[in-house]
Amino acid sequence: MEQETFDIAALSEMNKGTLMEQLGIEYLEARTGYMKASMPVDERTFQPMRILHGGATLALAETLASIGSALMVDREKYDVKGQHVSANHIRSARSGKVIGEAVIMHRGRSSHIWNVDVKDEQGRLISTCRVTMFVVKKKESPS
Repeated sequence: MEQETFDIAALSEMNKGTLMEQLGIEYLEARTGYMKASMPVDERTFQPMRILHGGATLALAETLASIGSALMVDREKYDVKGQHVSANHIRSARSGKVIGEAVIMHRGRSSHIWNVDVKDEQGRLISTCRVTMFVVKKKESPS
């Protein structure tokens, strides 16, 4: 698979006015089959016990897989949509940032499967996630 690197500033611009902006997700690296981003562990991403909310972790994982898949298809012909996301939460995070690293495991014509590991700033595994994306042919618009 050819490794193409993508413009982080352009990807970040797409976050304006979205959940990703609300959660403070920042892209760090983007290339074919690999995405990396950070997310703060703070009042935006806490659950009531003041630890990282599992739903915020899943949002980070699905964001990375979604963007990663979108960068690997012809977006004029195909859409990508989340089909399934699951996670095993290994430990909690209370402050700082977490870093999500997404690696494509399967690149099929109609689906992509990603593994996303979320670690704290010390490199300790917080959660490991599996995300399946549909790759759907766009319907032709009637003329």
